[in-house]
Amino acid sequence: MTKNKIKALIILLLTAGPVLAVAGGKAAPGTIDGFTAVDMPYDAGASVLLKWPVGPSDSADASYVVYGSSLAEGGWRKGEEFVATAKTCKDINLPFWAWDSGEAQHALKVELNTLFGDIPPGTPLKFKAQLLRKGSVEAESPAVDAASKSNWFRLDRLNNLLFLLVMIVIFFWAVSHAKRKGLFIRRIAGLDAIDEAIGRATEMGKPIFYVPGIGTMSSISTIASAFILGEVSKKVAQYDSDIKIPHYDPIVMTVCKEIVKQSYLEAGRPDSYREDMNFFVSADQFSYAASVDGMISREKPAACFFMGYFMAESLLLAEVGAASGAIQIAGTDIESQLPFFFTACDYTLIGEELYAAGAYLSKEPMLVSALKVQDFGKLVVMASVSLGIVLVSLGTKLHWDFFVRVILNLFKAY
Repeated sequence: MTKNKIKALIILLLTAGPVLAVAGGKAAPGTIDGFTAVDMPYDAGASVLLKWPVGPSDSADASYVVYGSSLAEGGWRKGEEFVATAKTCKDINLPFWAWDSGEAQHALKVELNTLFGDIPPGTPLKFKAQLLRKGSVEAESPAVDAASKSNWFRLDRLNNLLFLLVMIVIFFWAVSHAKRKGLFIRRIAGLDAIDEAIGRATEMGKPIFYVPGIGTMSSISTIASAFILGEVSKKVAQYDSDIKIPHYDPIVMTVCKEIVKQSYLEAGRPDSYREDMNFFVSADQFSYAASVDGMISREKPAACFFMGYFMAESLLLAEVGAASGAIQIAGTDIESQLPFFFTACDYTLIGEELYAAGAYLSKEPMLVSALKVQDFGKLVVMASVSLGIVLVSLGTKLHWDFFVRVILNLFKAY
């Protein structure tokens, strides 16, 4: 055999080897082009966004699998697996002004703490994706680098920022208007009866019991009760009546002492103030209720105020007060206790009326303005929700999908 024939035979074998290997085995996987991994926008740095174009071979019988690694070499961890026709940009939960949604690209939000455990933002990471069909890898993306970071501004919550700015402007307008002309607050019968109750106690020479409930100072209802106590004690000081305030919580007692002392000072009667007006009873719920019931039964007060956080002791207290013949005014934001106060008391403040009581009694411009802004906010919410329901229903009926999505994005808090 000549040298030329030998060379030709070698070339033939070298050329035919890969062809035979491919024909006898599996074809080498293709490449997923355009695969990118970037920080997920508008988050705290706990996720990464993976994107790549939707390919012509993406179908319901294929699936994508995403892998991630925090090591320089190897260490791949399997992430989410999904049908190749799913997970496009329109599935990312972001509003239209912060995200270009569509179906031309796959998009997957990878939660780093779920995939890697507790990992700090900024850690170098690698990601890749594979296209599987019938259990075989049909295509694979090159590994790409990514790192998450915290974002200082959340553009997706721009609607909430604008709403907040509108409410701030309205608040300052309300404060200015309240100082110049005053603001109207509807009549609350229970608060109008405070003067009557205190005047009755003064005429009869009997004490007034003010029960602030069993809440702690962190409870909103207890804070509201403290506001009311300040106005009630100011009127008590003006009428030179006697008020007794039994306490369940020592911290609430300390705060109320200062409030009552300040009220007597503002009323011009600091000499009438006594430290024993506020006194600690018990930190046990039913021991407290039994002790206060005993005091009311013995002293027969002319008026009883139950303002604050109440639970099962509400009826125990109000029933004894009613039996003693006192005028009773109650208020709480615990809905389950309101029926008992309705039954046993002369006047009851329902829910938010308790919060409004301080502004109603004091007529302080700042408090009144805050109350009016809350009412305006509720009005805006009710009107917006009603209008939104009509627009979304109309858009759905007429198949205006983009219009419906815009309306829903505006109302969503994200």
